[in-house]
Amino acid sequence: MNPTTIQEHIVEIVSDSGEGAQKCGQTFGNISAKMRNGVWTVEIIPAEIQPPARTPSGASGIRVRLGSKYITNVGNEGDLVVAFNEQVLYSRIANGAYKKGTIVLLDNRWATDPSTKIQQLYVKAVEEFRDHGLIVHELSIHEACLKVVKDPRKGKNMFVLGMLCRIYNRDREMGRNEIALTFAGKKEAIISSNQNLFDAGYQFAIDQLSEYFFDIPPQQGMGDQPMVVTNGNTAVGLGVMASGMELVSMYPITPATSASHYLADVFPACGGFVHQAEDEIAAIAFAIGASYAGKTACTITSGPGMALKTENLGLAVMAEIPLVIVDVQRGGPSTGLPTKIEQGDLLSSLYGMPGDAPKVILAAATIAECFSLVVLARKLAEAFRTPVIVLTDANLATGVQPWERPELTRDMLAPPLDQSEWNPQIPAYDWDKKTGLSQRPIPGMPNGEYVLTGLSHTKRSKVSYEAAENQQSTSMRSRKLATLQSTLTPPKIHGGEDGDLLVVGWGSTFGAIEEAVDNLRERGNKVSAIHLRFLSPLEPGLKDIFSRFNKVMTVEVNYSDDPNAPMITAENRRYAQLATLLRVQTLVDVDCWSVVYGHPLQPDLIEQALQGHLDTLNSATGE
Repeated sequence: MNPTTIQEHIVEIVSDSGEGAQKCGQTFGNISAKMRNGVWTVEIIPAEIQPPARTPSGASGIRVRLGSKYITNVGNEGDLVVAFNEQVLYSRIANGAYKKGTIVLLDNRWATDPSTKIQQLYVKAVEEFRDHGLIVHELSIHEACLKVVKDPRKGKNMFVLGMLCRIYNRDREMGRNEIALTFAGKKEAIISSNQNLFDAGYQFAIDQLSEYFFDIPPQQGMGDQPMVVTNGNTAVGLGVMASGMELVSMYPITPATSASHYLADVFPACGGFVHQAEDEIAAIAFAIGASYAGKTACTITSGPGMALKTENLGLAVMAEIPLVIVDVQRGGPSTGLPTKIEQGDLLSSLYGMPGDAPKVILAAATIAECFSLVVLARKLAEAFRTPVIVLTDANLATGVQPWERPELTRDMLAPPLDQSEWNPQIPAYDWDKKTGLSQRPIPGMPNGEYVLTGLSHTKRSKVSYEAAENQQSTSMRSRKLATLQSTLTPPKIHGGEDGDLLVVGWGSTFGAIEEAVDNLRERGNKVSAIHLRFLSPLEPGLKDIFSRFNKVMTVEVNYSDDPNAPMITAENRRYAQLATLLRVQTLVDVDCWSVVYGHPLQPDLIEQALQGHLDTLNSATGE
């Protein structure tokens, strides 16, 4: 048979936790990326570490979107799903992951389970799935794996990988090689066993699923352009090394932990050091100490960790210590949704500490920017003597995408420490009145020692409560942000330069927003988008851009009140976080649409919301 050519497909593998569905999807994504397809993956992670087996809440797995174009987001409803049991599909259906016609390849081992109750649950679920419009194929996957290994739970994922590689016409030998890379360092018997399972799954798909045979051509125009395939946390680790920083101090926290795992494996090879502190407070204090000594350091965390770091963040602002903080955002408040996506830390990063504590805040929109913004953050931290926060989120952290291999240059690296003698006549904080900037003494310099204090202080770092001196030092710390903003350019507009609706986004919603806007524009709607990477200071020219559109609104993954909800009025409505910031900074009536479903935004969900706003706008103008 010749495969049917398609332009893209969305595939999911879902299972109980610990059955290797994510490893299967990651390997499948790597193979597809190496075959020059556009790829985006996102992990489906349960909130509990070991949730009960065969429960909807315990669904674990991965979504892989692959296509013949550059893929920037998770897409809409899935086209094909492989399920290791029927119960885990319920939560995915509830999340709108599938549509009528989605192909379900379901392991049928539960139909003959010794428990009559499990048999009944299986039969009922299959009937409900078919009533929902899913095309369910009950397959003897577990039984087929038993012909290769004694315990399919420890290899079924590679069998499924073989199935998927056949269904999507992936190069068989490349699949076997990728398995060898995945299990590099393991015993040869383990690698061979997994390759045998892969081969068995490939043949199983030929024998049992011959009607499903697709080919997704590679992206056009890529040529031999070097690419790397990583998730966002790995990209952060690569950025740390490319920036020349030599220390990362952190305490493990979901979803940031894998960044430290990666760095612990590779950082020592390039002279770096990963310090696992006893808690989040110690982690940032350790990083501040290293930065004070002259080597700008990084600490990586998530929302609850940021809460614990606030006092020391204030110290770094007051003492003007360069510091890079990566916040991999997750759902909140409190412990919240540890494994789910949210963009909930913008306002707390801006304002979540006592007094006026201005700092630079950047937001990565793509996996490539998880790399590049860390490099930029180190430069800005040193140039402006300030903490720089880089916001990513769980979507970027676990999402895997091929991105252009960066060309490493010496300009990315931190310069050698200046060990020349410090002029003792120059104060430790010799603020330039126009820019707020000052040269930084390093304690290792002759005459470079100075007292570090978190108290209000003079130019010479002497504690002072004098009114004029406190006013001056506060003004100088703020002026640095204005100086930085003067070097920035206005954001690029995606779409027309004017129109009915402008959508403003930040972070990992980038690809989904632009896809939704493009779909609306194809239908003749006058809608455009901008995406912000600098959130403090904001990129310039926003008020002018906003003035060219009849309506401006943000699309975000954090909470805002529905204006039509009970008890909500124009006076008490709470806006999404970027919308709140933009309303304050531009005095423009910026609207918003946001949800906190805990999963990445799908383009069609955004498209429906924007279409509703356009319809309201058009009816108000009589169009």
